[in-house]
Amino acid sequence: MFKFYLTFYILFILSTVVCAQQGDNKLLDVDFRQASISQVVSDLKLKTGHRFYYDPVQLDSLKVTVTINQKPLTFILDKIFERTYYHYVITDQQEVILTKNRTITTGLVPVFFDNSANPAAATVSVNVDYSVEESKKVPEATTENKLYEIGIRTNNIKSGTANLAGYVKNSKSGEGIIGASIYNPDTKTGIATDQFGYFSLTLPRGRQTLTIKGLGMKDTKRRIILYSDGKLNIEMQEQVTSLKEVQISAEKVANVRSVEMGVNKLDIKSIKQIPTAFGEADILRVVLSLPGVQSVGEATTGFNVRGGSADQNLILLNDATIYNPSHFFGFFSAFNPDIVKSIELYKSTIPEKYGGRLSSVLDVADREGNKKKFTGTAGIGLLTSRLNVEGPIVRDKTSFIFGARTTYSDWLLTLLPEAYKHSSASFYDANLDISHQINEKNNIYISTYLSQDKFRLNSDTAYGYRNRNANIKWKHNFSNKLYSVFMTGIDDYQYDVSSSANPVTAYQLNFEVKQYDFKADFNYYLNPKNTINFGLSAINYHLNPGDNEPNGEKSLVVPDIVPAEQALESALYLGDKYDVTPELSISAGIRYSLYAYLGPQTVDNYAPNLPKEGVNIVDSTTYGKNKVINTYGGPEIRLSARYSLGDNTSLKASYNTLRQYIHLLSNTTAISPTDTYKLSDPNIKPQFGKQASLGLYHNNQANTIETSVEVYYKWISDYLDYKSGATLLLNQHIEQDVVETQGKAYGIEFLIKKTAGKLNGWISYTYSRTFLRQADPHAGELINNGSFYPANYDKPNDFNFTGNYRVSQRFSVSLDLTYSTGRPITYPITEYYLGGGVRVLYSDRNTFRIPDYFRADFSINIDGNHKIHQKTHNSWNIGVYNLTGRANAYSTYFTEQGGAINGYQLSIFAKPIPFINYNIRF
Repeated sequence: MFKFYLTFYILFILSTVVCAQQGDNKLLDVDFRQASISQVVSDLKLKTGHRFYYDPVQLDSLKVTVTINQKPLTFILDKIFERTYYHYVITDQQEVILTKNRTITTGLVPVFFDNSANPAAATVSVNVDYSVEESKKVPEATTENKLYEIGIRTNNIKSGTANLAGYVKNSKSGEGIIGASIYNPDTKTGIATDQFGYFSLTLPRGRQTLTIKGLGMKDTKRRIILYSDGKLNIEMQEQVTSLKEVQISAEKVANVRSVEMGVNKLDIKSIKQIPTAFGEADILRVVLSLPGVQSVGEATTGFNVRGGSADQNLILLNDATIYNPSHFFGFFSAFNPDIVKSIELYKSTIPEKYGGRLSSVLDVADREGNKKKFTGTAGIGLLTSRLNVEGPIVRDKTSFIFGARTTYSDWLLTLLPEAYKHSSASFYDANLDISHQINEKNNIYISTYLSQDKFRLNSDTAYGYRNRNANIKWKHNFSNKLYSVFMTGIDDYQYDVSSSANPVTAYQLNFEVKQYDFKADFNYYLNPKNTINFGLSAINYHLNPGDNEPNGEKSLVVPDIVPAEQALESALYLGDKYDVTPELSISAGIRYSLYAYLGPQTVDNYAPNLPKEGVNIVDSTTYGKNKVINTYGGPEIRLSARYSLGDNTSLKASYNTLRQYIHLLSNTTAISPTDTYKLSDPNIKPQFGKQASLGLYHNNQANTIETSVEVYYKWISDYLDYKSGATLLLNQHIEQDVVETQGKAYGIEFLIKKTAGKLNGWISYTYSRTFLRQADPHAGELINNGSFYPANYDKPNDFNFTGNYRVSQRFSVSLDLTYSTGRPITYPITEYYLGGGVRVLYSDRNTFRIPDYFRADFSINIDGNHKIHQKTHNSWNIGVYNLTGRANAYSTYFTEQGGAINGYQLSIFAKPIPFINYNIRF
């Protein structure tokens, strides 16, 4: 009897398997478009008659898009779950079981057909393999209502902590969000994302609710259950602010809680609301409205930070050094606002990885490009047009962004006085950035920038200058806590001046500074209290100080070539941010820089304790190629601390030392396209600076109004100033016309910033002084008898108001007010007779000042309708630059006419200038 039932049961099982196989081999047609798992199951159940079992919670994020014709069920399921961490199994009873992270197998036990085995032990079993197959794809946290499991799941959650790492991304474009905060309210711990949108946070194991906030993004939360170390990418949506909405957030206190001081981070949306000349958004114009940042005059993009000269600012675009950040006589900056992602200005707490400049670091980063779809923007104004296109090369992995601008400004020059009607000017720039994700641990970023300016001012003399920059970065995650960024690139700045109208005197003057860069930066999240940064960098300078050569075969110009220079600047750095207590945080670091001046070069040796003049040259030494001529170097200290006086108030202090090995040689107060650079050598020392700062920060109105006051004092050594009548261009012995000075700068800065509501903006006021002194008694004739004198860019009072009022969802108005003390100038004060001729006697250096500066700008911003389903969105920007028509002084000069010396003032914008811009986004 037993054998009968056994035989019957075996036949039943075999018949079921055959039927199941016949059902599985049935050819099906399916067509799914972003279908949910329930829609897929309903369709397949209807077509096959199979029963499906699954947990809806585990598969709710799965979206299926597939079209298959005349294929069996197994083929269709294989395609649906390909490259995912979902699995399926089809039982003999036509049951389909869907699982996540677990593989289920069915079949008869091996002993079933073994006659030697105990028949009573024979049975049919379903074997479940509980080993977890980790997915290579990091889960994307897209919704607030889902519970995300991180790490290897266990029945009992272990005590202790685990690390969570990942990227915070824009859900619309897939780009990483810089400076987004991930905060755990229960443990009161959090962190901000870096330049790539990456974060690493140590949390207690178990259930957590994280609050995520980002500038311009909608606040969101994510529920997680943390089993062990793991990864999670978080998507955020862009913020659409309603008129009556007031953003209140207890976590938006980065200015109070962070250890950094003297750091300004700008929102590109706010920048586009500020009126500028000719209506195009200008990043550097907005930087000039910040406390502690000044400009020497109208229409200049060079800026001075806390008593520093224009060349003491390190200006970076995607980690590439920009030597001349201006276009069109300084009216436009080199940065295309439509593709810029973030702007950070460091004035006091300068991170250890930056070096080579004394005053500040302006770090500008482009967007990576939309990883999900193709989009673009275009704009047309009175002087410029621009086009930007971005999109995926490989969806969700590789993206690009391209931006270009050009000008058609000659019509404007025809409106100038007769003396300039035959002038011409033009510029263009282009950016191309490519981002590629190799896998979850490796990313590649390629950045390129090209710009060129040409102009002629009513003569045959043509001027041109150009920036060419390219670099490649490799970001590698060693683990959740440790990642690195390796970068190599080339930065090149050139200018040329040429004349060809007279073939006999035709000439071509060229200058170039080129540098090859390498950086290796490491970030290690040691524990919740310690974040360590370390790395190294190297810059190889190649400098052509100038060469003047004949232009054409008929030219009789004698070639004049200043010998080329090269040097190697390298550095190692280490820094640690340590939270001593919840109230006290300290950031400490050291950077050791080493500079080597290299051959080939011939160096003049001067007699000791005598002025560096031609008559005091003892001999010269010639060095071969790449021979080390001399070295400079030393440690640079970075210290800062923050002490919280309450939830909304903190006190901060910092101390920095920095070294600068490259010097700007300029006979103008503002940055000029014909400026040259000089490397430190045995006769010219590198600049050295120290700065101490103290600041008080307080937030009001639920952290929507930020206030701060900072005081600073700076010591400057070996800053180059010039002897009276100095020749800077094509000077074979420049050390004979420059003097090394000692300087001091001090000031106090006030800032009130409103970040939310219909009215937003900021008010800043700075009182600052900068003095220099020629302290070397062996340098010859002393400037102002060795006393302190104001630097060319000393402007004691500086006030800025920047405001935007949103009238409705589509209309807003902006007002910008600027006032500053006039910069110093040296006047002719009398005449005297010497050797039978009339001579002019000038005052002590920088004794007088040009008139104070004031300007008011107004604009109206009009957005198109906000319908979601339309192919393009447009906007208008209409306004007036220099609303009051004040004739601010751009420069002053003196000429002798009829035996009298007359002074003149040149104004660039002496009348109100209306502007209009049309922008389209597609």
